[in-house]
Order: sequence, then C-alpha cells, then structure tokens
Amino acid sequence: MKLIISIINNDDSSAVISALTREGFRMTKLASTGEFLREGNTTVLIGTQDDKVQQALDIIKQFSSTRVKKPEHKHHTGELSFLADVAQVSVGGAVVFIVDVEQFIKF
Repeated sequence: MKLIISIINNDDSSAVISALTREGFRMTKLASTGEFLREGNTTVLIGTQDDKVQQALDIIKQFSSTRVKKPEHKHHTGELSFLADVAQVSVGGAVVFIVDVEQFIKF
C-alpha cells in the first residue's frame, strides 16, 4: 500500500479531486499555503494499492497545469519586497510524494 501526498494549486484541485473520485479513489483534502507566493494550495492524501499508483499519478498530471504568473509587486520593505524584481514565475501543477505504508488501520 502507498500514501500519495499531492500538493496541487487551488485552481486545479477541483478538477483533480473530481477525476480521482470518478475513478474510485478515496482521499482526504487539506487546505495549505505555498511559501514563495503565499497562495492557496490543496494537499490531497490518497491511500491506495501499489498497482493503482500510476493511475492516480496520470490523473493528477492530466488535470494539473502549470502557467506563468507575474507576482504582485510589494512596495514596502519587508520579507516579500524581493518579489518586485521577479518578472514571472511558474505556478500551478502538482508536487507529489509517494510513501510506503507500513500499516493501515481504520476505526
């Protein structure tokens, strides 16, 4: 058994979760925030059998897209003031971790 931890941009999360649900995956959805742009993400925890991992990854990849965004300029001196010098950044997509599950217990 595997635990898939997928951090997905909020813009993509509904489509990813809907597609995973249609294919019979059960998951837990957590709200999260990225550190760099401090924008919303959705962290999805999926427990699945080893032979279903690739199917879940294919769905996540299909419905998670990257796009280019210009960060908001910060005009004050603070920890985000460096963003004023950044022209564009790539956002969206998904980051996925796959972890072996030693034991699964459901009460």
